[in-house]
Amino acid sequence: MSTPTIDVTPMDRTAIRVRVEAALYEFLGRKAESAAAAGLPADVVDAVRSFLFAGGKRIRPLFCVLGWYAGGGAELPDSVVRVAAAVELFHAAVLIHDDIIDDSDTRRDQPTVHRAVADRKRTVHDRSAAARFGTHAALLIGDFGLVWSQELLHTAGLTAAQNAAATPILDAMRTEVNYGQYLDLLTTGRPTRDLDQALEIIRYKTAAYTVQRPLQLGAALAGASPEVLAALSGYGVPLGEAFQLQDDLLGVFGDPTRTGKSTLDDLREGKHTVLLALALRDATPEHRAQLDALIGNPRLDARGAARCREILTATARPEVERMIRDRWLQVQRTLARAPFPPDAVAGLRSIADAVIARTS
Repeated sequence: MSTPTIDVTPMDRTAIRVRVEAALYEFLGRKAESAAAAGLPADVVDAVRSFLFAGGKRIRPLFCVLGWYAGGGAELPDSVVRVAAAVELFHAAVLIHDDIIDDSDTRRDQPTVHRAVADRKRTVHDRSAAARFGTHAALLIGDFGLVWSQELLHTAGLTAAQNAAATPILDAMRTEVNYGQYLDLLTTGRPTRDLDQALEIIRYKTAAYTVQRPLQLGAALAGASPEVLAALSGYGVPLGEAFQLQDDLLGVFGDPTRTGKSTLDDLREGKHTVLLALALRDATPEHRAQLDALIGNPRLDARGAARCREILTATARPEVERMIRDRWLQVQRTLARAPFPPDAVAGLRSIADAVIARTS
């Protein structure tokens, strides 16, 4: 199956997704064929493919393509689509590993990879062995995703100049997300009033990785000027922060039928979020004592979670919503003066509005 040559504009997010998903389907189809020819198990390719196509917003490849247009790219070539697809494959690998770290049961309203593998191996008498196997297998499945992401990149058909421009951005993106994950791990279970640290985690784990670097990657492939790359940072960093702030709200207040994740997980794990840092900073001593007792408790029940939400609503939720609005306004100011083509500005404004208004 070849990538369909659908006419794509910066405003047509559906068409961009179709081409990215076709590139992923084609690449993983070839992986399945080569595994079968070599007599290797089909489990790994099937697991990666099932995870990728179980859902997802494809937001990182969308930003990569929008960066291409913002950098002056014209018709969308297959090589850029494949790079955008490689970013999504890298993201899938990161999520598989992240679910292991967080001990999550569901992702996109489906069992996480390590849980799904364990369920297939579980017997009445050997549940713990199945769980260990699921974790170990998912680590390797995520590793395959990382390796294949790199393979998809170096077979995308880029020119030498495009490779040289893209490599430092990709290196930075990979390093930043892992640094953000490590900071998140260090602070999980020990949330504090340290707002600066919570914001630092957001910048590394989400803002750069989700918005800024994919945009810069696409623009670099188009040969964008330093001024364009700087403007994309001015747009991408506040929007990426707003994305994660909204994600933190959805993790506690969202509708699980829309988000695909439990609203208990972040509270039980004691994630060091901006929402929680503000609550601990501004709560009364009584409320702070209740949060200290409830947040990070792995046995937190629905009643305890409801009490947490009451306190968070009274202390921090309005401030987080204000921070999201402020960052959206910053994005609009950047777009008003950015040296992007008009169609790219329209596409970037549309996706910024969608990010702010999302419910999943």
